[in-house]
Amino acid sequence: MRELSIESIRLSLMNYQRVVILREKDSDRYLPIWIGPAEADAIAVRLQDVSVARPLTHDLLRNMIEQLGARVAYIVVNDLENDTFYARIVLDVNGQTLEVDSRPSDAIALAVRVDAPIFAEESVLDRAGVILEEGEEAEGKEGGTSPKPLEETKPADPEELEKLGVFKEFIEGLDLDDFGKR
Repeated sequence: MRELSIESIRLSLMNYQRVVILREKDSDRYLPIWIGPAEADAIAVRLQDVSVARPLTHDLLRNMIEQLGARVAYIVVNDLENDTFYARIVLDVNGQTLEVDSRPSDAIALAVRVDAPIFAEESVLDRAGVILEEGEEAEGKEGGTSPKPLEETKPADPEELEKLGVFKEFIEGLDLDDFGKR
């Protein structure tokens, strides 16, 4: 497993969907995961320290876990099948480990609320991780610059690459100078 941090949450101008960009610690490899608007807002609210009048769903989940005497040890994006990412929430319940199936977006929204580490299995990063290289400029869709085309971390079959093409188009359109901004 590799530890990740949340680099940013973006809105794709191509299809108005949200994507959370996770970055592998001590590496330039990124893991983009499409997420729903409610989950994107739930993550952003916590990252930006916005207070809400009533608990959101992920706050409720955190409160229930804590009230039951458990704690979130970490979350892990553990699989990728047919363009769908899978995650597990790993709980410590009275010294015993319990794993709960989850959507990555919900697991991430919970992790940011309890300051739990976020991990991804190496196999997921090998298949869906992307490396952006700085230094070379290419013309973007609006005449600006965009990163060099993606470099694959491991050979993938053509069918899988075709399915991941929407991620490639989105990542290639990102402005690396904006990555530090939230």
